Amino acid sequence: MFIRPIAHTDLDALFQIAEESGPGFTSLMPDRDALARKIDHSIASFGRAVARPTDEHYLFVLEDEHTGELMGTTGIEAAVGHHRPLQHFRRNTVTHHSRDLGLRRQVETLSRCNHYTGCTEICSLYLRPEFRRANAGKLLSRVRFLFMALHPERFADRVIAEMRGVSDTAGHSPFWNWLKTHFVDMEFAAATRLVGAGHTGFIEELMPTHPLYTCLMSEEARAVIGQVHEHTRPALHLLEAEGFRHQGLVDLFDAGPTVECPLTDIRSVREARAWRVEIDQQPPSRFQARRRDGFALPLLITNTETADFRATVLTGVDSRPDLGTLYLRPDQARQLGLVSGGACRALPLGRSQDASTPALHRIRPEIAYAH
Repeated sequence: MFIRPIAHTDLDALFQIAEESGPGFTSLMPDRDALARKIDHSIASFGRAVARPTDEHYLFVLEDEHTGELMGTTGIEAAVGHHRPLQHFRRNTVTHHSRDLGLRRQVETLSRCNHYTGCTEICSLYLRPEFRRANAGKLLSRVRFLFMALHPERFADRVIAEMRGVSDTAGHSPFWNWLKTHFVDMEFAAATRLVGAGHTGFIEELMPTHPLYTCLMSEEARAVIGQVHEHTRPALHLLEAEGFRHQGLVDLFDAGPTVECPLTDIRSVREARAWRVEIDQQPPSRFQARRRDGFALPLLITNTETADFRATVLTGVDSRPDLGTLYLRPDQARQLGLVSGGACRALPLGRSQDASTPALHRIRPEIAYAH
């Protein structure tokens, strides 16, 4: 499996992914014309010379090299909120206090805000169920950070991710159901379709402008504020391991949390290393083998291109750390568009098992997700 920028020929597969992802996944809506425009925008963004981030959108796909099928998608918005406001609810605590009566009461409120204007947003991460295999999710999530590390001028200093909130299989959100009853008489799926298509005027016209007291909401609505969809928990876990944290802002429609991290503090950005590539035409001799160190962990490897960007996960890669050299087979180098003497960026998909490693990273992922 390998990552590449999306192409015009991917429209049919992208439409199928948009249908599979369901309501609430607003960055990919099942609208062929809108998806075609998104592909055009992405191709133009990859090909554009950029000194600072503006309206670029980078959409990547994960392809099965044997079948040519698209396994999933992942994307980056370079700078959100400039052409279309990016609005959230901010969770606040308000204290009501009567000194004369000696009474004090704290209540939570939700206030609409435009806090993240100009930030880079990671988005559109979706791995199709039939392709969920070892390291596929990690590749889709972490490859974005290696692309940012390669091209920091294209992105903002702060990176955010809007996590999908709680909704059921029929597309009903408990949080939206309460808002619908009192403010916006529209089904959740219809509201998310409008947002996905870029029609956000109804937010200013119909959504509440004054703080909402959460104690006046239904119990079902309150229970999902800041919670993620069950299918989103693994993605949230990966982002938390990268250093992303929730700072109290939630989505206007399903109350899913938005997490954030400074670009330079993202774990993958800090730990990705530049390497020189050498291609092994023949198996190494015993003498050469003794001088090499093999990576025990799977290795996420990318080239350093933009429009021709490629990435994959390899296991058992040999290296010479003292020379900063990785040794690849010819087929591996071709897949990544690399030549001998060229440069690549690599990141181990795990941590070494030493005393400084947090215990969480030494247990199986499925246990971590459950915890």
